[in-house]
Amino acid sequence: MKARYLPLILAPLFSTAALAAGYTGPGAQSVTTVAAANEAADDTPVVLQGYVTKKINNDDKYEFKDNTGTITVEIDDEDLPPTPFNDKTKVKLTGEVEKHLMSREVDVDIVEIIN
Repeated sequence: MKARYLPLILAPLFSTAALAAGYTGPGAQSVTTVAAANEAADDTPVVLQGYVTKKINNDDKYEFKDNTGTITVEIDDEDLPPTPFNDKTKVKLTGEVEKHLMSREVDVDIVEIIN
């Protein structure tokens, strides 16, 4: 008799854990444009699509552009895709906003080439 109620007791625990696993920060919604990233709070998740237009310096900093503006992105060498790309290659960047005293940039975790 008691074993019959066990699934009813455990079901809410597993469903709550599954919902909580997707939460990534205060807003829980990722930013999808450069304009929004330039206004976003520190540690806001971002998923941007556009073009890496140039390397800014030898410190893993690049300029990224979409149709709403430009922003500095930091891409570590190990996060670059194995396939070479240039300023004409559309890419998808996944990362988070880093807010500094006078500027914002995106710390990129994943770079994907979009065909």
